[in-house]
Amino acid sequence: MEWFSLAIFGLLIVISPGADFILVFKNSSRYGRKAGLLTALGIGLGVCIHVTYSVIGISHLVSQNEWLLNIVRYTGAAYLIYLGVSSLLSAKFSLPGGQEPGSQSRTGGCLLQGLLCNTLNPKTMLFFLSVFSQLISTAPDTPSMAVVYGAYLALLHIIWFGLMTYLITSARILVWLQHFGHRINQACGFGLITFGIVLSTSA
Repeated sequence: MEWFSLAIFGLLIVISPGADFILVFKNSSRYGRKAGLLTALGIGLGVCIHVTYSVIGISHLVSQNEWLLNIVRYTGAAYLIYLGVSSLLSAKFSLPGGQEPGSQSRTGGCLLQGLLCNTLNPKTMLFFLSVFSQLISTAPDTPSMAVVYGAYLALLHIIWFGLMTYLITSARILVWLQHFGHRINQACGFGLITFGIVLSTSA
């Protein structure tokens, strides 16, 4: 696959709505810009983990062992469902400017949430299993090129979700969230649960 095609393909993967998108939207709208940026950074770090195991060969091991791939899939699905249920059971929506008690600790956990959401996402893992396997097998003498492409993907995730965070936390959007924030939190919760169920039942 040509590098230009890989670059475009990676861009499409990043901007397509998924569990990462919903998590960033939820954390940004509920806890503010810092929370959204930390979530974006965590997602980028998750991509780095995928790149690391792909380059050192663990991806091949996982792809050849269905039971191991199932463990990853079900663990990731369970985590998405957990995030969704937590969102549904959380307190009513409040604007980032008027943070409720304990919101600082929740903000601090956004980095870990982003990291786990991306790392445990079976769809992301399957992307790296397919693309990186092809990339490394076609250029065995240049594994560094796979690292470069991985860094490109990680940076794309951070930039895209960072921009999304700035948009969500803009003054005009915050006024709109004041009226519909609680419903959005519920929608994000149902969305994460749906992604988890779909991933757990997909072949």
